[in-house]
Amino acid sequence: MDPKNLVIIMDDEHGSPFLGCSGHPIVKTPNLDRLAANGTRFANAHTNNPICMPSRASFATGLYSHETGYWDNIIAYDGRVKSWGHRLQDSGHGSVSIGKLHYMSAEDPTGFDQQIIPMHVHNGGDLHGLIRNDPPTRHQSKHFAAQIGPGDTEFIHYDNDISARACKWLRAAAENPGDKPWVVFISFIGPHYPLVAPPEFYQLYAPQDMPLPKPKPQRTGKLRDWWDAFENCYIIDQFFEDDHQRQIAIAGYFGLISFIDDHVGKIMTVLQETGLAETSRVAFTSDHGENLGNRGLWGKSNMYKESVGIPLILSGPDIPAGKVVETAVSLIDFYPTVLHCLDIPPDTQPAPHHGQSLVDLANAQDDAERMVFSEYHATASRTGIFMLRNGDYKYVHYVGHGAELFHMQTDPEETDNLAGKPAYQSIVDGFEKHLRDLLDPEAVDARAKRDQQIQIELWGGPEAILKRDVPIRTPAPTAEPAA
Repeated sequence: MDPKNLVIIMDDEHGSPFLGCSGHPIVKTPNLDRLAANGTRFANAHTNNPICMPSRASFATGLYSHETGYWDNIIAYDGRVKSWGHRLQDSGHGSVSIGKLHYMSAEDPTGFDQQIIPMHVHNGGDLHGLIRNDPPTRHQSKHFAAQIGPGDTEFIHYDNDISARACKWLRAAAENPGDKPWVVFISFIGPHYPLVAPPEFYQLYAPQDMPLPKPKPQRTGKLRDWWDAFENCYIIDQFFEDDHQRQIAIAGYFGLISFIDDHVGKIMTVLQETGLAETSRVAFTSDHGENLGNRGLWGKSNMYKESVGIPLILSGPDIPAGKVVETAVSLIDFYPTVLHCLDIPPDTQPAPHHGQSLVDLANAQDDAERMVFSEYHATASRTGIFMLRNGDYKYVHYVGHGAELFHMQTDPEETDNLAGKPAYQSIVDGFEKHLRDLLDPEAVDARAKRDQQIQIELWGGPEAILKRDVPIRTPAPTAEPAA
């Protein structure tokens, strides 16, 4: 396979079902649909950690959170663990980012030759999320329910700026080709909160036509205890006045997806006009999904499909057109994919990475037994949770609180927890054994909390942290923090 440039486009909080090409009956994504028609769509793509900063660290390093220690939205990627960007730099290939990175700072050596209008940790990050044994109620959640519908925000302006600068950069790259292929990482904010969409995109979705979220499930025993703490922390749903308000929020989310799709179209137009389409591959994905009110949950931070599932499309030379791959994949697969696309030898030291090139997976037969892994150690979680997806089953392990098991073919909405039913005990046991072969759940949970306790002490202890105003979201770098 000939080495080619690689254009990676990532948006934020985009759940896997929300593409026209995925069969969604409402969401309009004509440009992403066209990208998929000309390339390969991965129908079972996952984040390796369903929250912004850890997922982006796994995307960069090709390693899991428990291997790197990038646990949460405070301990962010800082270049301490080498990324695919470092491999590009070591091999003489260009690597540029445009837009959101959500790393520790622009000064850290994170593997990019240039960071254009980057977004990074602000004011320490989500410090309240460090307190996990008794997670504090997030009263700031009311802002999420209040800021919905049509309108204008600093984040819309930021995404417009990212798109304009990306198109400008691509035109310049076409005019001044180097002797080696390059990677450009274009990273948008939408459809992340606030769920306020530009009016021209919001009007594509009548609120009364939006589907109502699925109801909250009944849980028992220790699993209920874990979820009670989670739901008493994230209380976003309590602030919606009624289902119509929820439908407005959903329409805003869909409008933001169409807004991002429009920017993808602009980027693809530049690639065609400049000839870069012939010398570049394009990947589109997201850092994690969005619960969108299902089970009474908004945001992410759990292992249900709405939160952990992400879109993933790969297109360009040597990529099959119009293909849908059912093999399970995840963000760590990007590390070997980047190296493969630029013909850089894979890593062998200090340890092999877990991922596999998406180019190879796109050109292979589906592998129903390929297993993917995700974990979560951040806000609202009393203990860590771990997910394994293999074949027809998804297994979720809550440290000290039990498990969930879902059959993804007969129960795609994940409403029937099979864990605890005698007929499925051997399957649960098999998943737990596989998880324990991979790691020690209790030890990883303790290590994450130990690292977070160090941060708590650095910030003056729990009481000092709880007195701090924590931003409801990271502000756009060219604007003042959101009120």
